[in-house]
Amino acid sequence: MSQVDVLAIFAHPDDVELTVGGTLLKLKHLGYRTGALDVTRGEMGTRGSVEGRAAEAQIAARILQLDIRENLGLADGHVFADDASRAAMVRVLRRLKPKLILTHQQEDTHPDHDHIAMLVRESARLASMRGYDPETGGQKIPVPMVAHNVFSRRLVPSFIVDISDFLTTKMEAIRAHASQFYDPNSKDPETRLTAKGFLDELENRSRHFGSMIGVAAGEPFYVREALNVDDPVALLTRPMNLYS
Repeated sequence: MSQVDVLAIFAHPDDVELTVGGTLLKLKHLGYRTGALDVTRGEMGTRGSVEGRAAEAQIAARILQLDIRENLGLADGHVFADDASRAAMVRVLRRLKPKLILTHQQEDTHPDHDHIAMLVRESARLASMRGYDPETGGQKIPVPMVAHNVFSRRLVPSFIVDISDFLTTKMEAIRAHASQFYDPNSKDPETRLTAKGFLDELENRSRHFGSMIGVAAGEPFYVREALNVDDPVALLTRPMNLYS
């Protein structure tokens, strides 16, 4: 069985862990099949080799308990929503049939991130059109819902996922990408990610968003579509413990 319920589509081999690792862990705990699609191999990264980063990604995938982790193999630093890239993405979506896609936010400061957000939105729609990319036999799928992780630009989230029980494991998955983070013995050039306090910043970020909903840790998302709410009372009266 190769289908997934939730597919996280992000640019580089560590982006999934940095942004939505806690949400993927929680969804797996809830019984959903989860997967990740790394769009590039991270070959333009300052640290680490393509082969080393691929090995780190597989270690992290096991920590996140992913059912599937694949790499689309587009060129790092040169990702665009062109037709060849859309066709490649549509083929993956038609094969894996996700109901929900998690991806970068639009207008992210990294060009690949911004372009992938657009590529995902366009491909999700095109995957539902029988006449697009006949090489896949016209096997259209229902349009997956797309949720964008709030990361680099300040936006009001549509919702925040409580990842309190999964923050420790999320941080373990992030640290699996050892080539990308603080190493006092490394002779490689420094980056923002390799700063000694960067991982602490990430953990504090999760705690900040958790505090917005009265829990220990959270991951923020926004959606562009109106949400179909079956029971607004149940949704809007969940205890938040903000003042307890």
